[in-house]
Amino acid sequence: MPNMKFLKKAFAVLLIMLLVLTAATFLFMQQKTFGKNPSGGRLEHIRQSPNYRDGAFQNPEPTEVTLKSASMTRMLRDFLNKPKDTAPPRPLPSVRTDLQTLQADTPVIIWFGHSSYLLKVGATIILVDPVFSGNASPVKFFGKSFFGSDAYTPDDMPPIDYLVLTHDHYDHLDYQTIVKLTPKVRHFYAPLGVGSHLEHWGISANQITELDWWQTERIADDTELTATPARHFSGRGITRNKTLWTSYVLKIKGFNFFLGGDSGYGTHFKTIGERFGPFDMAFLETGQYGADWPYIHTFPEETVTAARDLKANALLPVHWGKFALALHPWNEPIQRLMIRAAEEHLTVAAPKIGEAVTLGAAYPTHAWWK
Repeated sequence: MPNMKFLKKAFAVLLIMLLVLTAATFLFMQQKTFGKNPSGGRLEHIRQSPNYRDGAFQNPEPTEVTLKSASMTRMLRDFLNKPKDTAPPRPLPSVRTDLQTLQADTPVIIWFGHSSYLLKVGATIILVDPVFSGNASPVKFFGKSFFGSDAYTPDDMPPIDYLVLTHDHYDHLDYQTIVKLTPKVRHFYAPLGVGSHLEHWGISANQITELDWWQTERIADDTELTATPARHFSGRGITRNKTLWTSYVLKIKGFNFFLGGDSGYGTHFKTIGERFGPFDMAFLETGQYGADWPYIHTFPEETVTAARDLKANALLPVHWGKFALALHPWNEPIQRLMIRAAEEHLTVAAPKIGEAVTLGAAYPTHAWWK
């Protein structure tokens, strides 16, 4: 029975290949960059959250990450054949600001591209979602930063009082950056579960505070940080939503800021505005949207609506200008947002990477992206 012998050999070869692939995948997933999902006492604490049900965190309203009608095959093909205009044709301009000697009698903001920015209020320095490794994924061939956007490194950062994380996606929580910054950081603030990644990377539990939605932490006599809802998802590996995603309300030295994490548009913006607004400035995402995932990222026009819902006096758009994680032209988000903001008479700060923005001063709006 030669055919039977051939089938047995073929089956054995396929089985060996499957075992090798499984082993390779397992070993690949052991890399530190993937972090570690919550377990033990942290998981027991998470299970007490009203936002955690059926073994996962839930959104404030029903949310499809990708539409059921979306074709995974087509999406994969589209991402493998991205249009050229998803990245800028030349290196991005930037401004070199000395962060070590930054004066900030009035709050000063430095945007580093995408969702990374530094906020200095008086002598207090807050760093949000820093990603300085030049990559927004666990593999080097995907999620590379735009040429010119890596103008700053962890070495450029001053001592950081509070490092604030909104969720555990790679374009917001970067292993290499966190490890390099840790000696400079006094304390980390993160959504429920994200501390598991940080501890896995060698950060002491005493340096980490995790927050659930609507939970407020008084982090200094004149500073409060409140975690507020966002409409998104989480995960660094195969499983999703084992850690929370969030936005924050930061009240510091008489000023009021909204630190928006990734979020699709929803009723939570109006609720937050009614409870905590008005805001001196809101940091809101305006990029990486797509027709196949309309509920987890705001479109530029929705960003303006969200700023209005929040009662924000000014908007600084983030989540654009560094990575091509969607299929739209790289500068489309800011161009569409500026048009709608002008129609709505909303004040916008649109700095170059590294350009200092002083709260209440003349905000940069020069169209450097054209």
